[in-house]
Amino acid sequence: MTVSCYLFPVLEKMQKIIFIEDESALQKTFGEILKQEGYEVISALDGETGIRLAKTQKPDLILLDLVLPKINGFDVLGQLKKDEETKEIPVIVLTNLEGAEDIDRVLELGATTYLVKENYSLEEVVEKVRQTLKRYSSL
Repeated sequence: MTVSCYLFPVLEKMQKIIFIEDESALQKTFGEILKQEGYEVISALDGETGIRLAKTQKPDLILLDLVLPKINGFDVLGQLKKDEETKEIPVIVLTNLEGAEDIDRVLELGATTYLVKENYSLEEVVEKVRQTLKRYSSL
């Protein structure tokens, strides 16, 4: 009698991204592209929801706009980096604000990357997401 042995590949855990952005069209576009790339994407349309989701969902990465309703992105970032549960989550800021003082403030608060929306294509943003996830998942 022969026994067949089937080997099943170990499925990698899908990396989870929270996208905190109040422009629903941008949410939809980026969400679809990131899902096609194999990421799980959770959307938050305001800062308050984003913080709550970061604590409950434990994402691998957060994409964060700075101009948001309820709680602005600067305050969201500050709260995330002060909280033991969320402080290690890498945050990529994706915004239209270009001021040097905004960039300095965000990097001081602990963002990993600062991207100005109009300066990057969707593909370039996805590549930054991929690079950041690779860098932080290997730590």
